[in-house]
Amino acid sequence: MVSSKMNISLRRGERFFINGAVIRVNRKVCIELLNDVTFLLEHHIIQPEEAVTPIQQLYIAIQTILMAPAEREKSLLISLDLLKSIQLLSGDNFVISSMKEVQIYLEMNKPLEALKSLRSLLNVYRLHTL
Repeated sequence: MVSSKMNISLRRGERFFINGAVIRVNRKVCIELLNDVTFLLEHHIIQPEEAVTPIQQLYIAIQTILMAPAEREKSLLISLDLLKSIQLLSGDNFVISSMKEVQIYLEMNKPLEALKSLRSLLNVYRLHTL
């Protein structure tokens, strides 16, 4: 969510997702967002076939909240179920505390912040299966 103006630079052919719409640019461009908007950049998207771990699957469920607003409630319920399962099955205190943080963001209706938190967790455990 952007609360003040923000500039996004995109390369030719790159896509981004804004309030559920998919936008592809045909040349290098800088876009200035002037009001509140929810967006995802293409390199922040995980494709369903790439989601082999529970945390990646949670990431996809949360990104769906942002990319498909019509499916928001269903995706939120799936996200919360996955989150609880991960908390119950994980013996890693860092993972458990990260899941609590993600849950708080979801309860505050801040799915973009939840994704940022998950990206940090995925980066920490890049070489491990979660």
